[in-house]
Amino acid sequence: MASSAIKPGILVALQELDSSSPLFKHGSSLRVTGKLQEYCVETAIAVIIDGNISLKIDTQHLRDISFHAILQARVGRNVDGIDLNLYHQSLQLRRWFEANHLSARKT
Repeated sequence: MASSAIKPGILVALQELDSSSPLFKHGSSLRVTGKLQEYCVETAIAVIIDGNISLKIDTQHLRDISFHAILQARVGRNVDGIDLNLYHQSLQLRRWFEANHLSARKT
C-alpha cells in the first residue's frame, strides 16, 4: 500500500541542485536555504540565492508566511545611532504641525 503523505524534505544546498542530480526530479521533497532576492506577489514566485546560484520557488501553498513587497529605494542615508523613539515623536509632531498649518491656510 503506497502512502500519499509528503515525505520530509532532504536538506540540500542550492549548488547541489543541477539537472544531473538525482535530487532534481519531479516530486522530490527538498529543504533549501537561501537569501530572498525577489518576490512577485501576483505569481507568488520567490527567487532565492546562495552565492551565484539562484532558484525560483512557487510559494502559493505556503501558510503562516507572508512576504512583503519590496520598496524600491531612490536615496539612501546612513543613520547609524539614530534614536528611533525620538524620530517617531518628531514625525508625529511634524504631521500635527502640517495638518494644523494646512487647515489654517484654507480658512
